[in-house]
Formats: sequence, C-alpha cells, structure tokens
Amino acid sequence: MPATFVIVPQWQGSGSSRAMRLVDGASAIQGDLPAAATRVVDVPVGAGESQGTGVLRYTALQSVLASQRRVLGATSGAVVTIGGDCAVELGAIPHALESSGESTAVVWFDAHGDLNSPESSPSHAFHGMVLRTLLGDGPDALLPADPLPSTRVVLAGTRALDDDEAAYIDAAGIRVVSVAQLQQPESVVEAIAETGARSVYIHVDLDVLDPAEIDGVGYPEPFGLSVQQLVQAISAIRARFPLVGAGITEFAPSAPEAASDDLPSILRIISALTRPAVRSEESTQ
Repeated sequence: MPATFVIVPQWQGSGSSRAMRLVDGASAIQGDLPAAATRVVDVPVGAGESQGTGVLRYTALQSVLASQRRVLGATSGAVVTIGGDCAVELGAIPHALESSGESTAVVWFDAHGDLNSPESSPSHAFHGMVLRTLLGDGPDALLPADPLPSTRVVLAGTRALDDDEAAYIDAAGIRVVSVAQLQQPESVVEAIAETGARSVYIHVDLDVLDPAEIDGVGYPEPFGLSVQQLVQAISAIRARFPLVGAGITEFAPSAPEAASDDLPSILRIISALTRPAVRSEESTQ
C-alpha cells in the first residue's frame, strides 16, 4: 500500500503519567520513515480546558483535530497516521472513509474498548472515549459528520473493559475477536467478512501487545498478542481486503533514549501495513 505518513504527536487525550512521552514516541517513529512521504501536524504545547464537557483538555483536542483535517485535506491516497494518543483517529478514520464509506470495516486492535462516554469515563481522558465518539456518541465538536455504524466495527485483542463499555458492546452488537481467537489469524478475517465490508481500516493501539513484547505504553495489560501474532493478523486481513488507511497509536517510551528498544517491533507492524499485500483467491472473486 503506497502510503503517506501523517505524524500527530498529540498527548492531550491521554490520562497516563506518560502522556507527554507520546510526543517522544511519535518523533522516534518519524525518524525511521521516508521524509518525502511524511507530513507532521502541529500540536499545541498547552493542555487546554474541559469547558464543562467532562473531557479533559477538550479545547486542545479540538485544535489538533482542526489542524489534522487541514493536513489530511492536502493529502491524497492512503494514509498511515502515527500518534500520539488514540484520539488522532478522529481525523484519520473519517478521512479514510470519505471515499470508501459504508463498504469499509474498522478493525480496532486495542487492549481497551475506548467506548466510554464523558458521563461513564472514570478518568475523563478522551483516549478512552474515541471509538464511541466515532460511533456518534460524544462531545458535539468532536463528532464525525458521518458516524461509523456499529455493525462495521470489529474489536480485536480487547481484554480490559469497564462495565459500561461491556454493556455498550452488547447493546450495539459490536463484534469482538479475543486474544485466544487471534491465535488463528483467520478469526478476525471472518469477523470482518460478517460485516459485509469490502475494505478495511486498521487501528493499532500498541497496548494490544503483551507487556513482554513492548515497554513503551502507558496502560499495559497482561495476556496480549505477540508482535508475530499481530503481524500475522494484519497480513491475513490484507490478503482478503484492501486497506484504505491505518493508525498506530500510544507509543510512550519511558525516556527518549528508550524508544529504540521498541522501534524494531513497531517497524515490523508498519511494514505489515504498508508492504504489497499477497491477495488470497477469495479476495479476487
């Protein structure tokens, strides 16, 4: 997939003590990407204000989203967005879906559901509300013009949910592919096929990986995927479905110099997303 990389070093959506390290993580990944194919979104230094929304740093999130939309508006073709926190998908996913629309499923590789609302969120950090906002339930200024249908969302590797998130998944009928099921990469392909989609957007929060596989995340959760399992799942998806875009988020190394420890794994994931896909027979029928 020939791609443009859009770097969005946003930290304001995170509730982690490592939030500011997301800037270092985005910068470290950028250093290994082709400069000619890379664009950078300016992110304000300030935290912003909640303005009574129940969302921490709400005004800063609005500002970054507006800047991201401007950069994406001047970008053609497929985009791989490099965060920053998960809220960078507020600009990336609607942009990717403008051309593919309802024919696209969003596969959300993430240890967490990101399905809280401002009312249900324990932390009020927006990175825990991103997917729910994309589905049309969130602060007005951050809502997409065309919300995602819940029937076109697949959660993959998700294993840490708040009670309200679990109830929302059941009510909305969102498909979930567990870590155990992902031992067989075709399980996520089958879940996508059940949505009726003809293409995919892949979101990767790096905490979908097991903590033994990666250090640079703010909210590690045990019993996650290995890098190999994630790469195999991505490859299986791309063998069956065209990829319209992707996002890699939440890389927060403990210190700038520690980023190099995790970069080989992250670059393997980027390669799985961008190298030419080996298409299966089913994908061509």
